[in-house]
Amino acid sequence: MAIVAQKTKKVETAVAANNSSEFAIILTGGKQYQVKVGDILKIEKMPGEFKAGDKITFDKVLLVDNGSDTTIGMPYITGAKVIATFEEEGRGKKVDVVKYKAKSRYFKLRGHRQPHFVVKIDSIK
Repeated sequence: MAIVAQKTKKVETAVAANNSSEFAIILTGGKQYQVKVGDILKIEKMPGEFKAGDKITFDKVLLVDNGSDTTIGMPYITGAKVIATFEEEGRGKKVDVVKYKAKSRYFKLRGHRQPHFVVKIDSIK
């Protein structure tokens, strides 16, 4: 227990020393992202059709910190949401998957490009 308390104090002092604004931790695409207003993120592609300028609402908010108060969800904070603007849809760099067995003339080469969205965080509520 003492070790956890020390780590918590370090985090609080680091946030206070940084003089940062409000931030939140959201869950989307099976990953967690720490976001602030104005951040631009590449996130996993979500189902649905989006156009540039569309608003996306993330309602799976795990933590919100405004500099003085920290709210932690169990597992999510009810009523909290992060609103973002959809900017573009893209694909990441190509990942090559190679299967090879020596001395048996077995070689397979496959490629994959992971789709993603680029969003800009507008507000944390």
